Parts: sequence; structure tokens; C-alpha cells
Amino acid sequence: METVVEKGRYTYEDYIKASEEGMFLTPPKRYELIEGELLMAPSPVTAHQRILIKLLSEIFNFITQNSLGEVFTSPYDVVLDEYNVLQPDIIFVSKERAEIITEKNIKGAPDLVVEIISESTAYRDTIQKKRLYARFGIKEYWIVAPDDKLVEVYVLKDKEDAYSLVKIYLEDHVLESTVLKGLKIDLKKIFQHL
Repeated sequence: METVVEKGRYTYEDYIKASEEGMFLTPPKRYELIEGELLMAPSPVTAHQRILIKLLSEIFNFITQNSLGEVFTSPYDVVLDEYNVLQPDIIFVSKERAEIITEKNIKGAPDLVVEIISESTAYRDTIQKKRLYARFGIKEYWIVAPDDKLVEVYVLKDKEDAYSLVKIYLEDHVLESTVLKGLKIDLKKIFQHL
């Protein structure tokens, strides 16, 4: 994980301006804005991409068949506020909340986000982003750990801005969601060939 330090505190406007001026284009990198700090992450590795494609496929098929909303993948900005712009690996927005989807990004809290952790993003995904996702009201958060072949599923506690761990799903489990009721994902298929 690398931090870009050129200014005290960045805003979303700074982030967009820098993108338009080509600051982030050579070489292409993923940037996020966390509490005004501009952070860069290296490109995902092969295992990350394999898991991402398989999970995305399962979620996409389920929400499409049941007409539940839309699913997106990074790089795609989720603008939580002026100082917090994140790019979760997978983003689900229910059709009831479709108004937060704009032409350029998502403005507000999606219903579900998924992060696939790596050595370089583990702290950011398990601590920083987890706190932000809870604070801004994202109902469900999955942390996928490829090395351990497990998925932690968190849901918001009632009337609090903190998550409660629902379950740790291991490689031989079938993952279920509280937000996407009826979704069942066989994790053996997700983690095979790693």
C-alpha cells in the first residue's frame, strides 16, 4: 500500500481533477480517498482476479434472475462524502436505492460491498474501510481472504455504526447473504484452482 503525499487533505474534487489531468494514468493504478488521504494500491494478483470473477458471476446471475438491482466491480468510485471515495471489489445496489447510481459513480452507501484482501490491502480492507462502510451505513460487508480460503460476512448492528460478524464461511461452506436473501454460493467453486 502506498500513500500519495502532496497536499494535506484531499477532496473528491481534487481526486477528479487529478484524474482528468492524467496524474494517475502512467502507469494506471487504483486510488482511493480515505479521510482525505489519497491512497494507491497495486494491481490485483491472479488469485484475486479469479475469485473476483467467480463471485461477481454468482452475484450478478442471482440479482439479474431475481430483478433485485445492479452489481458493479472496481475500478468504480463509491463516493461516501467529500473525503471518502472508495473502490470496493464488488458493489451491489438494490433497485429500491437505484437513485444513488449516477453516470460517473455511486453517491451514497451501496447495500453490499465485497473486498478481496491481499497482503498490501489487508489493513485498509479489514480496519479502515470496514469502519467507513459501517459509519456510512452499508448494510453488509464481505471480506474475502484468498490465502485462508474464507469469507467473513458482517452486517450492521441495529442503530449503530459498527458491524457484527454473522459468520466466517470456510472453503467447504455455502455462503449466504442477509441482504441478498436466497443467494447461496458454494465456496469450493470460488476457491478452487488457487
